[in-house]
Amino acid sequence: MQIRIINKSNNPLPAYETSGSAGMDLRAFIEAEIVLKPLDRKLVPTGLFIELPEGYEAQLRPRSGLAFKYGISLPNTPATIDSDYRGEIKIALINLSNEDFTVKSGERIAQMVIAKHEKAELIQVTELNETKRGEGGFGSTGKH
Repeated sequence: MQIRIINKSNNPLPAYETSGSAGMDLRAFIEAEIVLKPLDRKLVPTGLFIELPEGYEAQLRPRSGLAFKYGISLPNTPATIDSDYRGEIKIALINLSNEDFTVKSGERIAQMVIAKHEKAELIQVTELNETKRGEGGFGSTGKH
């Protein structure tokens, strides 16, 4: 699959880091460092604009190393970029740690996964088919 992309940053295009990678790393494109204080949220530009084919979305996800080592995540993970969006890709970052975290231009801050999706037609009914699980949720199947 080919995706058209405009790169207004001075960073390389997103790329898969290994042959088995599902996501491409996205980099910050900022003029000055951004300091995320504990529980701060900031929108970080990437300088990237994409044109996805209809029926596909780009999912933005946290990078596992940033999440584990520094408590940096995305508050709306996975974030979705729709196929008709043509604006700049910006990453909403949140600092879930107790220490300040500094974002520098060029740093890999999130990953993007391209995913196919289906459109569903909702049909209103008055009852649903029964299942063994029924209405059980929120841990109703136990821990083990």
